[in-house]
Order: sequence, then structure tokens, then C-alpha cells
Amino acid sequence: PAAAVLQLFKTLHRTRQQVFKNDARALEAARIKINEEFKNNKSETSSKKIEELMKIGSDVELLLRTSVIQGIHTDHNTLKLVPRKDLLVENVPYCDAPTQKQ
Repeated sequence: PAAAVLQLFKTLHRTRQQVFKNDARALEAARIKINEEFKNNKSETSSKKIEELMKIGSDVELLLRTSVIQGIHTDHNTLKLVPRKDLLVENVPYCDAPTQKQ
């Protein structure tokens, strides 16, 4: 389990570096939060609780990786979105009235 915890810690930091690339404030805030959460639960011994915390950590990593898009202020009321390559997926047309399966 210790190796899995360390792996998650490293993965979260790698994801943080990709998601908040070139944004010093966000990078630092995420770094502090990740380190803080792991430090606060460092002495946890309950394997059930550790499992729950690991699940939360991997959910957060997935959420960061798949849902966060950077925005850059270009002027006082314009934001330029900078999506990462792995976020750009084929657009699936929305169907308001799904067909019934026979």
C-alpha cells in the first residue's frame, strides 16, 4: 500500500504540472494542497480509510486531467482558453430524443 500511496502522490504532482503549466500561482496552490492532504493523513493506519483516501486522490487526479482547462486573460473582459491535447476529443452530437432500442 505504501508504494501505491507514493505512486498516487507522484501522479497527482505530474498531473498538476501539466494542468497548471505556466501558471505559477495555481501550480503552487495545487502543490501545497496535495502535500497538505498527504501530510495530514500520513499517520493513518486503517486500511479501509487509506483505501477511501486513495479513491478520493485518484478521483481528483482524473477530474484535474479530464475537466480543467486553463484560461488566460487577454484583456479586461476576454479569456483565451488553452485546452491540452488530451482534452480535445471528437465532438459527439447531442440527441434530444434518444431512439428506443428494439
